[in-house]
Amino acid sequence: MSRPRTQNVTTDAGEARITWVPATTAPRLVLAVSHGAGGGIEARDLKALAAALPAHGVTVALVEQPWRVAGKKVAPAPKTLDTGWRGLWPALAAPGLPVVAGGRSAGARVACRTAAELGAAAVLALSFPLHPPGKPEKSRADELLGTGVPTLVVQGGNDPFGRPEEFLPGAYELAQVPYGDHGFAVPKKSGLTEAQAMEVLTGAVTGWLTSLG
Repeated sequence: MSRPRTQNVTTDAGEARITWVPATTAPRLVLAVSHGAGGGIEARDLKALAAALPAHGVTVALVEQPWRVAGKKVAPAPKTLDTGWRGLWPALAAPGLPVVAGGRSAGARVACRTAAELGAAAVLALSFPLHPPGKPEKSRADELLGTGVPTLVVQGGNDPFGRPEEFLPGAYELAQVPYGDHGFAVPKKSGLTEAQAMEVLTGAVTGWLTSLG
C-alpha cells in the first residue's frame, strides 16, 4: 500500500482529519470515505478499500469527522455531520480530480445527503442504514434515492439495518456481501472468510469505479 499522509482540516463542526492513501498508478479520481457512528477509519471495509484501490488509479481519502478526532464516543446529530463533511470538501477536491463521496453507515447517509450540492461525481454507500434494526417502517430510502449522481450500495446479506432484498429498485446499483452483518463480518459457518468477503466488496467497488469512466 502507498504511504499514507494525514491532513487536519478546520471545519465549522471542529477539527477533522483526512488520511490520504495516494494512487500508485496515474491518479484518476479521489474516493473520500468516512466512518460510521460507532467506529473509525479502522473499519475492515475502509481498510480493504484503502489497500486495494490505489493500484487502480484511485486515491483514497479516509475521513475522520470532528467528533471522532476530538475523542468523543457518540456521534452528533446528522446536521452536524453534514457540516463537518461540507467543511472538508475543499480539501478533498484540492487534487483537482473527480471526487466520489462515500462512507459507511452514518457516513454513507452524509455522502448521500450532500452529494448534489457539493458536486460529487458519484456516491459509494457502504452498509447504508436503510432503517433502524427492527423498525423497517422508519425508512431512510429517500436519502439514497435523492443523491442525484451515480450511486453504489454495498450491503451485507444479513445487515439488520437493511438486508439487500429490502432495498426497492431505484437509480442506484446494489452489490451484496453474502452473510455479512452491518460491519461486513461473516460467520464461520458461512464458509466465507473475512478476506474473501473483503474481496467481494473491493471487487464490486473497483468494477463500479472503472465503469464511471
